[in-house]
Amino acid sequence: MLTFALQSGSNGNCIYVETEDARLLFDAGISGRGAQQRLAQRGRDIREIDALVISHNHSDHTSGAGVVQRKFGLPIYATAGTWRRCQSQVGEVSDVRHFDSGQSLQFGQTIVHTVPTPHDGVDGVAFVVEARGRRLGIFTDLGHRFRGIEAWIESLDGLYLESNYDPHMLANGHYPTWLKNRVAGLGGHLSNDEAARLVADCAGRLQFWILAHLSANNNCPNLALQTAQRIVGSGLPLTVAPRTGLSDSFQLA
Repeated sequence: MLTFALQSGSNGNCIYVETEDARLLFDAGISGRGAQQRLAQRGRDIREIDALVISHNHSDHTSGAGVVQRKFGLPIYATAGTWRRCQSQVGEVSDVRHFDSGQSLQFGQTIVHTVPTPHDGVDGVAFVVEARGRRLGIFTDLGHRFRGIEAWIESLDGLYLESNYDPHMLANGHYPTWLKNRVAGLGGHLSNDEAARLVADCAGRLQFWILAHLSANNNCPNLALQTAQRIVGSGLPLTVAPRTGLSDSFQLA
């Protein structure tokens, strides 16, 4: 299984996963043209992707979905609740396939498990992609460390996990109080410390952790990485997914 992020952060999210029998995009919070160009940089044709799977309705995960479907013909997979909320932004598309939160999707021999989250999007989910005995988790926009997440992460070989904000930067930043409370609340995001402690508790068989969905205003890559290294230690490879471009590629052995 191979994966890389086309972009990950509060200004747009899109992750590519390739198995022996499936090519999948998770979220489309970047332009269709940007997605096409970044995939081409890695030798991938966006028209050969089997599905675009949407996690929830927020625009940093959906803004490019309509163009991706209309221009390149990718089927969109989303829950009915997510689709109702984002349809007006995405526009008219010809191929939307609904799934229920918690349902597993199958693409050939590749299974995508959807994991309900308490994030304040509509009917949001995280993902676990399973193929040939390997599991990759895509866990962003979580809300908080919810019941059952430990068992999921303990089962993973590779992980994208949000490390969204630094508490000090958030507290002292320019956001209004209601927005600070929203980010740090039960429907918001995991902080650097919360994410690192979760991984430290559940690393299990992980081969790598890609720190994802960093805030542009309340975090910085070096700080997130330093916090993760301090709490998790040096035994697990760590890297930060860029907010404005391609990440490195990662292969699950």
